[in-house]
Amino acid sequence: QVQLVESGGGLVQAGGSLRLSCAASGGSFRRYAMGWFRQAPGKRREFVARINWSDDSTLYTASVKGRFTISRDNAKNTVYLQMNSLKPEDTAVYYCAAQAVVGGPFDYWGQGTQVTVSS
Repeated sequence: QVQLVESGGGLVQAGGSLRLSCAASGGSFRRYAMGWFRQAPGKRREFVARINWSDDSTLYTASVKGRFTISRDNAKNTVYLQMNSLKPEDTAVYYCAAQAVVGGPFDYWGQGTQVTVSS
């Protein structure tokens, strides 16, 4: 069983930056692909970014490409989401998740951290 705890959310002005962290415990972190998702009020949860465990390859949704960077530190069992040039439409609760099988479901989820971008 993997436990995930996000941190680093907050209130920032448009154009600013935040770095989210997700600390994992209870499992073989380095063998999971890790992802970030977000859910804005009244909207469905959407995929933001993913990083594979085997080669650290990354994937981003189009709306954040070039502004957000996902990375991982296996020694610290932590995945990060560096968010630059933030926009009001990035406002959401951000969740990290762990995926045991490539192409399969994300099996474990954190509790989420709020990111609010003011205009």
